[in-house]
Amino acid sequence: MSEQTLRIETGEDGVARLTLNRPDRHNAMSAGMIAALRDAAARLDGDADVRAVVLTGAGRSFCAGADLGWMRAQFAADRATRLAEARALAHMLRDLNTLSKPLIGRINGTAMGGGLGLMAVCDVAVAASGGRFGFTETRLGLIPATIAPYVLARIGEGRARRVFMSGRVFGADELPALGLAARVVPPEALDAAVTDEVAPYRAAVPGAVAEAKRLARRLGPVIDDAAIEQTIAALADCWERPEAAERIAAFLER
Repeated sequence: MSEQTLRIETGEDGVARLTLNRPDRHNAMSAGMIAALRDAAARLDGDADVRAVVLTGAGRSFCAGADLGWMRAQFAADRATRLAEARALAHMLRDLNTLSKPLIGRINGTAMGGGLGLMAVCDVAVAASGGRFGFTETRLGLIPATIAPYVLARIGEGRARRVFMSGRVFGADELPALGLAARVVPPEALDAAVTDEVAPYRAAVPGAVAEAKRLARRLGPVIDDAAIEQTIAALADCWERPEAAERIAAFLER
């Protein structure tokens, strides 16, 4: 399954590339992709030859958020199952967020919901112009819960409140001001921009890079097990509300 949903390529230059590989579904996250990302994070974290990791998507989109099949399964599931699935997503984000290697987001197109969560756990993200972005969960009566600790750590509460609750879809031009991307470049300049972000790590000592990243996380907003479990429970509560059931049912019928 991991070969279908995620490509892992490691070059001789010490740069590993993780490519979300469901282009026909705009790289929407399935249970298989979530598991593959966790496996990849563990593998790359322990690989001394890897100096940096680039996360990107195949095709025209970076990540459209949750897979429709996953949504249908959650709609029919009981609370315990929903908690378990949300926990898998939360732990995948945690694993990428604490990856000892620098993680550079090559944001090749649109990202919604959980796709913005993936952007938030990158140490730096560079986006191609033309994509669309949004925390669209509230349109379905849900909330961007499991991604919330990472998004808030990335952009802060003040900037988050501009886009976190409204479900508003915005363009790539807003990403730098929000703190979700360092810069936005034309699609044809994306690879060069990512190369520029990776280059400094080749001159740095890997152990020092890893320790500096750990220090930043220790001094930044606390994202511990209690915070993660709080977001998981909040999402499960939303699934059980009548307004969410009605919105999600209508969405799945379309």
